[in-house]
This record gives sequence, C-alpha cells and structure tokens, in this order.
Amino acid sequence: MNINDIVAEQIEQARQRAAAEKRRREELAAARRRGLRARHAAKLSRRNRKQR
Repeated sequence: MNINDIVAEQIEQARQRAAAEKRRREELAAARRRGLRARHAAKLSRRNRKQR
C-alpha cells in the first residue's frame, strides 16, 4: 500500500464521518421540530380550554 492509497482511504473515512454527522444533525433537527409542534399544539389546546 503506497502513500496515495493511504491518503485516499483517509479522505474516504473523513467523507463517511461527515456524512454520518450530517445525518445525525438532520435527525436531531427533525426531532426538535416534532417536539416544537407538539408543544405548540399543547399550548393552543390549553388556551382554548381556558377561553371556554
């Protein structure tokens, strides 16, 4: 294995790590959006009950 093979392998590993981190951030953002929507719906529900 020569140096070019080693560098190419390291670059590919870095790409895979970056892709995994991007997926993780996207999953966290989606979970946050779901949580915010649920909190907002609960708040509106509470406000509607108080107004009756």
